[in-house]
Amino acid sequence: MREQSIAEKYEPVIGLEVHAELNTRTKMFCGCLNDPLEEHPNVNVCPVCMGHPGALPVINRDAVLRVMRVGLALGGEITAKCHFDRKNYFYPDLPKGYQISQYKYPIVSGGMLNGVRITRVHLEEDAGRLLHTEHASGKESATLVDYNRASVPLMELVTEPDVRSSADAKRFAEELQMLLRYVGVSDADMERGQMRIEANISIRPKGTEAFGTKVEVKNINSFRAVEKAIEYEIVRQAEALEAGEKLRQETRGWDDVKNITVSQRSKEEANDYRYFPEPDLPPLELTPEEGFDIERMRVMLPELPWQKRARFGTLYKLPTNQVEFFVANPRFADYYEKAASELREWVDGSADDEARAMNLLANYLTSDFQALLQQKLCPIEETLVTPENFAELIKMIHKNEISSRVAKDVLMVMFADGSDPTDVVRDQGLGQVSDAGALEAIAQKIIEAHSGPAADYKGGKINALQFLVGQVMKETKGTANPEMVRDVLTKILQ
Repeated sequence: MREQSIAEKYEPVIGLEVHAELNTRTKMFCGCLNDPLEEHPNVNVCPVCMGHPGALPVINRDAVLRVMRVGLALGGEITAKCHFDRKNYFYPDLPKGYQISQYKYPIVSGGMLNGVRITRVHLEEDAGRLLHTEHASGKESATLVDYNRASVPLMELVTEPDVRSSADAKRFAEELQMLLRYVGVSDADMERGQMRIEANISIRPKGTEAFGTKVEVKNINSFRAVEKAIEYEIVRQAEALEAGEKLRQETRGWDDVKNITVSQRSKEEANDYRYFPEPDLPPLELTPEEGFDIERMRVMLPELPWQKRARFGTLYKLPTNQVEFFVANPRFADYYEKAASELREWVDGSADDEARAMNLLANYLTSDFQALLQQKLCPIEETLVTPENFAELIKMIHKNEISSRVAKDVLMVMFADGSDPTDVVRDQGLGQVSDAGALEAIAQKIIEAHSGPAADYKGGKINALQFLVGQVMKETKGTANPEMVRDVLTKILQ
């Protein structure tokens, strides 16, 4: 069944479940180090996170505060009183044979992100990690268990089934990752498993209200995989219905190599986990009296991604792609704003001139500047180029004091030793040549040396002029004003 006909006939209904490891110093219920980069297995473990008899858990207050921060950023409601539950199931990487989670009373209820309603945000502990190995002979295999990750604080966010396309699901996940980083609760690195996505997918005939049979897809570990897994599952379900098959509620895994979903087991319901209140942990009251000052936390929230998006678009008049770059890269955004503050003092005061200068600053920062950072493997906060000096360089380009070609060379010197661009231009004689008489002499020399292109231009081949402009720029080592060069050449040739 073709994807176009599927889109015409069926509507996907998608809900997302997102798990994010919180970047607290210690684990959820013990004092073991929470270190996702630890390479040695089973070193950050203790009797509590290993579930030894008689070992009692203690709630990590910092983890609770972080989930509350996410809830406030989403506009959700923080519960006054919550408690933890035991979620009973067995798996080799779950040392206790159950998971301490939240079921009936989560920390956060409600909220919204990208137009998608949030059902709940709750706190639980992560499982360990399984490593499947194969014997050198190829005949034997083994599964090893690393419990370093066991009991790491894990935030789970569940949405309502409001998502209607794979692209919207991807955008939601990307926006959530940015939010988690903005409020400082998780690094949310999907490659390292710090953020994991599960999608609940069903389809229904367009124009109907009843939900179809829901299938949960697990093991989605990248934004690209979010799109591909949902798209595959929509087509699979539609083809099954068209063939007269009955869909069953199940859990499927995403195979990132074969780009298919694979059936794993029938979908569990809540009663399959036999939830009951965790007897070793008291109910948690999230009130100012207990040290959880919700209103103070709300006031202390940083600028959020959608707020920065609106402000950058309005204040700096930047195109959408550059606004999105700065929203996704807050450190670049901070650098840009510091440089913009300096640059604004040098523009002529008109709105158009300021907009051109701000765009020029953004263009250079996201192209030449970023390329040099990547080349030198240098984070932007460690560059020797101060925002003030970078703004001065952009001012020189904006006011035609140097050409864009010279600016590249000056910027490389600035990266090497943090030089002031004015000093570099003066010491190396790189100031832009704008003297008409000097340019006419150079242009005449170039025309005589390249009589063929000159004749082509006179014969109507307009593109030949660009070759001559390039030769003049080469002769002047990029210091000539390109517009003046073009005007001078045109005048002589005509």
